[in-house]
Amino acid sequence: MLVAGHALATPAERFGLYVGGQWCQAADGRRIEVINPANEEVLASVPYGGQAEARRALEAAAAAGPGWRELTAYDRGALLRRAGELTRERCDEIALLMSLEEGKTLAGARAEVLQAAATLDWFAEEGKRVYGRIVPPSVGSKRLWVLHQPIGVVAAVTPWNFPIALQSRKLGAALAAGCTTVSRPASGTPLCTMAWFSCLHEAGFPPGVINLVAGPPDTVVGEFIDHPVCRKISFTGSTAVGKELLQRCAPQLKKLELELGGHAPVLVFPDVDVAAAAKECVVGKFRNMGQVCISPTRFYVHRSIREEFTAAVVAAVQQLKLGDPLTPGCEAGPLFERRNVESVERFVADAVAKGARVLAGGRRPPGFDRGYWYEPTVLDQIDRTMRLTCEEVFGPILPLLTFDTVDEVLAAANDTTYGLAAYVLTRDLSTAIRCAEGLEYGIIGLNDPVPATPQMPFGGMKESGLGREMGAEGIYEYLETKMVSVGL
Repeated sequence: MLVAGHALATPAERFGLYVGGQWCQAADGRRIEVINPANEEVLASVPYGGQAEARRALEAAAAAGPGWRELTAYDRGALLRRAGELTRERCDEIALLMSLEEGKTLAGARAEVLQAAATLDWFAEEGKRVYGRIVPPSVGSKRLWVLHQPIGVVAAVTPWNFPIALQSRKLGAALAAGCTTVSRPASGTPLCTMAWFSCLHEAGFPPGVINLVAGPPDTVVGEFIDHPVCRKISFTGSTAVGKELLQRCAPQLKKLELELGGHAPVLVFPDVDVAAAAKECVVGKFRNMGQVCISPTRFYVHRSIREEFTAAVVAAVQQLKLGDPLTPGCEAGPLFERRNVESVERFVADAVAKGARVLAGGRRPPGFDRGYWYEPTVLDQIDRTMRLTCEEVFGPILPLLTFDTVDEVLAAANDTTYGLAAYVLTRDLSTAIRCAEGLEYGIIGLNDPVPATPQMPFGGMKESGLGREMGAEGIYEYLETKMVSVGL
């Protein structure tokens, strides 16, 4: 198969739906075009299913459930490890497709694919550590123990910004726990997900254990919600959609795991190496052009270093290499779609109208006539009347604010309904501990702009989500806890 002039090893027929161990087309023949955000050209078209395909996939997963859960954790782990090996072997092709359809730099896409493989490896081993326990009875004629058993069929719904990494978190944990799965990829990034599913297919999972249905979110996810065989939905996306899912799943008390929006503060204290800290902030902010749920969005800089830090940030941003994400050395590519660009423009316009000053960027770059481009942007003179201080931006804007004391900055950082990630730059142990304990966020990066890793729990507080992915905690999101009391 050829995509944008690149020959792919994955067979053309595998760029389709995957139900019950078979690649297939949509029953009504419907297809959807995939657009390259760098130039707005059509990359390919793929089958686009609906309610019928989602139902067939759920029923296939339910039929495969008893056999899958009866396998040992060692047998399930062996298949996950094989899937991880194949993911690494095909990293370049999957990353190429991701870069073409999402706009992520090729280096960033490769890193994501390798992270997905590492996540499968983690859960391949973590499945062996689902221990029950024996509980001392209070009555001598009884024996008590606790069991953990798979919840059943799980639906995994993921967005476009990390199409492989986020699916691997959900599928790795669910499969290791003994659950069967149905995945819905984002409509804009199906190619890399389908190529990755080819790896899972060749790893040898029994038919029906994994399924993939691309299709309209209302229709496909609506079937996940309504069909009683689906026991859990794991969703990554916006807070607004997460709240809607909560309401719609309430009649069945269907279990939800939600990783939602964020508004991450960065606290920069005066004991840092200013040049190094500025570079770290720029790397963290403009990774995937700020289209990351844990992207830093508010930069609180201590007054004593504000001027020096601002100059260093502006210099670093002006040196970022903006261009074709497939070009070696590219550090900043396009945004994902036109409405992302328009959203960023509205945030900047609102801030400028209320007194903000543009120090770098602040416009669509000249010479980029096609595609969804916006320059990495630095703003200062920020105040709380501006939308970007309280709403998730999801784009390449770095706003600078000032603080004087730890108590002051903690109060400002926590003054939001979001609670996903927060960052602290300091070399003072006392300050680091106060911030780690005082910030109301599920993920804290202390001198670390990219804190996600398979062996650590990932998730938010407040309106940023429910539950945790990855880490030792991640697998228990896919298990029911059962108590057994035996009278002798």
